[in-house]
Amino acid sequence: MNREQPDTDPSPNVTAWIDTTFDVLAAARDRTDRGPIVQEVGTVTHVGEGIARVRGLPSVQSEELVRFEGGVRGMAFNLDPDEVGVILLDESEQLGAGDEVQRTGRILDVPVGPELLGRVVDALGRPLDERGPIRAGERWPVEREAPPIMDRAPVETPLQTGLKVVDALIPIGRGQRELILGDRQTGKTAVALDTILNQHDTEVVCVYCAVGQRNSAVASVIADLREHDALDYTTVVVASGEVPPGLQFVAPYAATSIAESFMAQGRDALVVYDDLTRHARAYRELSLLLRRPPGREAFPGDIFYIHSRLLERSTHLKDEHGGGSLTALPIVETEAQNISAYIPTNLISITDGQIFLSPNLFQKGVLPAVDVGRSVSRVGGKAQRPAYRALTGELRLSYSQFQELEAFARFGTRLDEETRETLRRGRRVREVLKQPQYAPLPVAEQVAVLLATTEGLFDALEPEQVDEAEQRVRDAIREARPALCDKIHDGTALTDEDRAALLQTAREALAPMTETAPDS
Repeated sequence: MNREQPDTDPSPNVTAWIDTTFDVLAAARDRTDRGPIVQEVGTVTHVGEGIARVRGLPSVQSEELVRFEGGVRGMAFNLDPDEVGVILLDESEQLGAGDEVQRTGRILDVPVGPELLGRVVDALGRPLDERGPIRAGERWPVEREAPPIMDRAPVETPLQTGLKVVDALIPIGRGQRELILGDRQTGKTAVALDTILNQHDTEVVCVYCAVGQRNSAVASVIADLREHDALDYTTVVVASGEVPPGLQFVAPYAATSIAESFMAQGRDALVVYDDLTRHARAYRELSLLLRRPPGREAFPGDIFYIHSRLLERSTHLKDEHGGGSLTALPIVETEAQNISAYIPTNLISITDGQIFLSPNLFQKGVLPAVDVGRSVSRVGGKAQRPAYRALTGELRLSYSQFQELEAFARFGTRLDEETRETLRRGRRVREVLKQPQYAPLPVAEQVAVLLATTEGLFDALEPEQVDEAEQRVRDAIREARPALCDKIHDGTALTDEDRAALLQTAREALAPMTETAPDS
């Protein structure tokens, strides 16, 4: 009896499914690189205060980001034949000899873009303000080449600080590098902060970089920016004195990259470095730990280069390259008014002028304590508004004469009438140049007050009355001459009729005070 054999062949559908599956697997296998995955892994041989020495990374690049065990990051800095000197960017308490370190293949970079406005970040772009992560669309290297010479345009547009003494006598242009230097506690940060506050109604974006500062001082600056609605157009980069020196070294370069991103978009940006003295000390500390040869004052030989390559990135671009600008206000602390020290001398030679703050003026209550005789702007005068240029020559001359005569007048009692008139005018000029903090002035009001000063409208008043008189003039000009104020703000030169109108308005405002003023 023949039994019927069961059908063991798979159905056509199952066979097709199996064939398709193997085809997909074969295609995936062909697309996959079957070679070995090679990754350089080094070993820590030494950990110091802010640095580490690593063996076993023969292909690492300069300024490449490396990662240690526990997520600690560092930047390759010294590329020696036998080892790599790494600057640590995080706390290193948990690191020790024998720990592994891996390459990332990334050059140290930082997030850039408008997403950083209003934020407080560290030197790596990590948020410090507890407002959540920063979702920036781009990241730029912290170290970038300065724009070529042929891409640069002359400095032709003023950057108003809102301070009478600076805008009139030491003007700053967009794209300029103006050094602010002075002894400790003389108001250097206050000048920079007022400059940031004065950009409220402009299109200038600001970056404030705090290097080596106390946390309390940085918190005070942030609070002032927030109180005066300036944080909305400002990014604060913080590398306080408590963080590793590697972060303090990187911070100014990161801040510059953030500001450069706005310049590349055709916008005007302002960056404040507060301050580069502490930045130089952080670099000295790292260099000595990495056994680089010390030079003058134990600073390494390339200390000039690290600041020049930083500040050369500030410029004004030609229109075909976007027309943006980056203005730099580096701050340097001096000791005993010694501007011939190593770091101040270097930075004076790199920058386009300096604003010197005198402790003697500060002690006398002359704020801002700007020493006009030792301050200079090498390119800003070309960008100064014509209304200022018509006044500043006479103003500077009379004030300089006053400063020279004031010292000699203390030793003599018999002075001729001309000398007494110079001293009288100089005291009023000094009072006019005083200005409280957080009170930047519009251009038109500054011009009106300075014109009244040069024309002698305040000479009949006592020095302590000048502040009230100045307020009267400012209010009168703002209320009675709005069209003329707009003209001055737009950069139009003053005609004889405009000067006469300003003086007439000032005289009318001062009439109640001059009529009752005592004879000087």
